[in-house]
Amino acid sequence: MNETETRHTQRGRTETEFAQPGVPSQTGPEGILYDFNYGCRVQVPVDGWRVRMIDLDTFNVLLDETAEANAVITSRRKYFVRFLLEVFDGKRLVFRHLFDATNQKVRIHMRSLALGDSLAWLPVIDAFREQHQCEIHVPLPPHLEALYRNSYPHFHIATEAEPDRNPNSFYATYYVGLFKPFSERDHQPTDPRVSNLQDIAAYLLGVPCQERKPNLVIADKTRKIADRYVCIATQATAQCKYWNNPRGWATLIEHLKARGYRVLCIDRDKRYGNAQHVNAMPEGAEDFTGNRPLQERVSLLHHADFFIGLGSGLSWLAWAAGTPVVMISGFSHPSTEFHTPYRVINFHSCNSCFNDTTAEFDAENFAWCPRRFDKPQPFQCTSIITPEFVMRVVDKLIDERSLAQTF
Repeated sequence: MNETETRHTQRGRTETEFAQPGVPSQTGPEGILYDFNYGCRVQVPVDGWRVRMIDLDTFNVLLDETAEANAVITSRRKYFVRFLLEVFDGKRLVFRHLFDATNQKVRIHMRSLALGDSLAWLPVIDAFREQHQCEIHVPLPPHLEALYRNSYPHFHIATEAEPDRNPNSFYATYYVGLFKPFSERDHQPTDPRVSNLQDIAAYLLGVPCQERKPNLVIADKTRKIADRYVCIATQATAQCKYWNNPRGWATLIEHLKARGYRVLCIDRDKRYGNAQHVNAMPEGAEDFTGNRPLQERVSLLHHADFFIGLGSGLSWLAWAAGTPVVMISGFSHPSTEFHTPYRVINFHSCNSCFNDTTAEFDAENFAWCPRRFDKPQPFQCTSIITPEFVMRVVDKLIDERSLAQTF
């Protein structure tokens, strides 16, 4: 494959959304500069020198080209590849470098800073750190930095204002996310629609695919509520992720109360949606909504008997906190998120549209429903999930964990 490029622009996204690395940060012999910031990159001082890039794991020659003086030659592949970089002057080998991040500064930028994505991807980033014994820098916003500060002490959690945001200070930079179009292969090795959310990051960073629970330190383990309770979260970032059965939450909450539980709604938003779809906190739940610190949510979840939610960030947070999770979802296939034995999905209806390679999820369209938007009963995947179905799963959880015996 001949993959020479000095500038690459992905369809549907401009380069300005990524780091502009400028001159490579590492110094080689005879004026050669190189690094792995946004691909394997090399700059040579002499016209006519030949640059070769080889994938050491697949044994493919990915680039073999003559370079111009002071032009930066960049691989097309921007995700992790274990490169062998060689520079020749005729037959003379001027420079040879095998990727080795040991004790090097590596920046990993999560393209999504959603709670669930960060909980899925940080354990994979930590696996990359252990695999390469490198110094990991991860930029995070303040609310996530506070959640992970003590959980990942080996990370350098940078902020927007810190000087090491300059990519020229790094040996390598990688981007973790779901890149559109999903069929694009320069920024992601496989279609994210067919992978588990954690496996997406594993493929991008070249670490083994496996379920990895986040290392989440609970800052305050003091029990604030003496009564038995469960936590629920009913809001999501798209209508297709909601439990769209009109009888759903109210009937379930009545059942939980009949079993002796207080029901705490821990969503950030009490009401959320758009002009066509307004979703309010269900009646009967206690209002613990609001833009509260995530560590406060973790403390509540730590003492909850279990959590009931959707395919959203608070389900990932409950899982990370060690709380049993009942997940109600039909928009995504069960293989997409972490495993829970209490997953609720109804295969009698349309389902798993997120994983459909003929459709591409549109996060800007709150009412996205690719198969039934022009048919009766959009969001059928969760409309057909009855509260009786969820109640059966909840009762199974209570029985299997002997929770009823402790009342």
